[in-house]
Amino acid sequence: MTPARKKQAIVLLVALAVGLALHAAASHLFYPSDRTPEGAYYRVMIAVNRAEPKDLFAYLETPAQHACYTIRDYRKRARARVLAAYPEPERTAEAVRHAVEADAPDGADVFSLYAKRLGWMTRLRRDLSGISRVETQGDRATVETVRGTRYPFRRRPENGIWGLTLFTATLAAEAERAARDFALIDGAAKDYERAQRAGG
Repeated sequence: MTPARKKQAIVLLVALAVGLALHAAASHLFYPSDRTPEGAYYRVMIAVNRAEPKDLFAYLETPAQHACYTIRDYRKRARARVLAAYPEPERTAEAVRHAVEADAPDGADVFSLYAKRLGWMTRLRRDLSGISRVETQGDRATVETVRGTRYPFRRRPENGIWGLTLFTATLAAEAERAARDFALIDGAAKDYERAQRAGG
C-alpha cells in the first residue's frame, strides 16, 4: 500500500471511529431519562446489546440489588466459617462451593454471575424490541414491546430510577438460601469447635 493510500485509510478509520462515538453519545443523550420507565427500558436494552449484565444492575429494582449483596455477604461469611472451623476434606470442598459468590467484588458482579448461569441475557436478547406502550400506576409500570412482551418496572424510592422486577423473586430466593446455608454451616462449625475443645 502506498503512503498516500495508508494516510487515506487512517483518515477514513479515524472519521468512522469519531462518527460512531458521536452517534453513541447523541443516542444516549436523547434517550428519555432513566427516571421514566421508557428510559430505564432503553438502558436495559443497551446493557443487553453490549452483553454486559453488570451494566443492567443499576436498572434492577432495589430488593433485587439488595439480594445480590446479601448473597455475596452470606457466601463470604460461610466460607470464612468453613475455613476457620471445618476439618479436611470438608473444609476444601465447602470453601470451594462458596468461592464464586464470596469473591464477587459487589452486587453487580453477583448479578452478572446469575445472569450468565441462568441465561438471563440470552432470554432478554431474544425478547427485547421497541416499545409499543407503557402503563404506569403509581410506582409500578409495565413496558410492552412491539413483540407483545411485557416488562415490569418499579420506581426505586431512593433515587427515582425505574428498576426491572423480572429477576427479583429468583434473587430473593437465592439470598434466603444463602442465609439458610450459612446457618447450617455456622451450626456445624460450632459442633466442630466443641469437638476440638473436648478433644484437647
